[in-house]
Amino acid sequence: MILTEEERMLQDSAQDFCSKVSPVSAFRKLRDAGVGDGYDPAIWRQMSELGWMGVPWDESLGGSGFGFRGLGVISEQAGRTLLASPMHSSVWACGSVIDLGASDDLNQRIMPRLSSGQCLIALALEESAHHAPYGAALRAIDTDSGFVLRGSKRFVADAGIADELLVVARSSGEAGAREGLTLLLLPSDTHGVTIKPLSMVDSRHMADVNFDNVHIADKSSALIGAVGKGADILDLAIDRARIGLSAEMLGICQELFDRTMNYLKERQQFGVLIGTFQALKHRAAEMLCELELARSAVYEALRALDERRQVDEVARLASLAKFKIGEALKLVSRESLQMHGGIGMTDEFDVGLFLKRAAVCEQAFGNTAFHADRYAVLGGF
Repeated sequence: MILTEEERMLQDSAQDFCSKVSPVSAFRKLRDAGVGDGYDPAIWRQMSELGWMGVPWDESLGGSGFGFRGLGVISEQAGRTLLASPMHSSVWACGSVIDLGASDDLNQRIMPRLSSGQCLIALALEESAHHAPYGAALRAIDTDSGFVLRGSKRFVADAGIADELLVVARSSGEAGAREGLTLLLLPSDTHGVTIKPLSMVDSRHMADVNFDNVHIADKSSALIGAVGKGADILDLAIDRARIGLSAEMLGICQELFDRTMNYLKERQQFGVLIGTFQALKHRAAEMLCELELARSAVYEALRALDERRQVDEVARLASLAKFKIGEALKLVSRESLQMHGGIGMTDEFDVGLFLKRAAVCEQAFGNTAFHADRYAVLGGF
């Protein structure tokens, strides 16, 4: 569970960058300006220059081969300052799909651009308000002249700023079936694609995407994996995305905890520091215990990715990490709000921004109830 010297150096570098270049005040300005993209392209370019997008990928693909624990500590520090960027959708989610299932030609065409931050990709997965990895009903009709896509996707993160869309479509079977899923990569400005931006509570960019008889002529450049066998790639790729999101949630949780502890040491009532109240000490101790348990689960899941453990073990650890950090973040975010009192309810205070981001992260890629059930099923219960 202890970071290596190189990982600590990367962590320190990421912490320094996030706190100086993209503090919470920068996110607040972005939100107040009403910037539709939901991120700052200038900050994204600086992140790319640091090589963050290529951290987990091989050097042959333009990466540094540092591993997923390295990318995890970056996501954790990004969570601490609410750094808004398409890193999770492009690198953790779509980068994993391409890395695991794309042909050599597609890998060489996309991954170097992805690693350098020059290509943004959005994962078009969900079709309802609830996470359903096999719930695709959007049809991919395989014809002699290519694929034709008909249907729609909901809550697609960073769709409006993406250069490419990675679509989870159904070529056979009914919605909910694992078999019959097909993964297709296409330019976001393809004729027939309509992107409708959504206003989210955490001020990040999401959109509903409609595919109206979208024609993909070149099958070889679009298809990832085999027709109807997309779930074999999607399972591990989504688990990587869940673990990456858990790392960001860990950063949010740690920042809320630290801010709350500092407040307890400064705020006085009747001339006494409120941090000396025994009831608040007990609540703070509970938060610390839950936070450290969640950290262990997240770091172990990241290590499992780097050690290339069996898919079933990664799946269990991904659900464990998402569940534990989800439960810890719910506790810490609510306790933080309560312990700050009335000031915590104001928009001028940062706690509310973290609370909103936590609420969205908890639902993305499966909430705690989803992962508790999945963990039990994977364990044979």
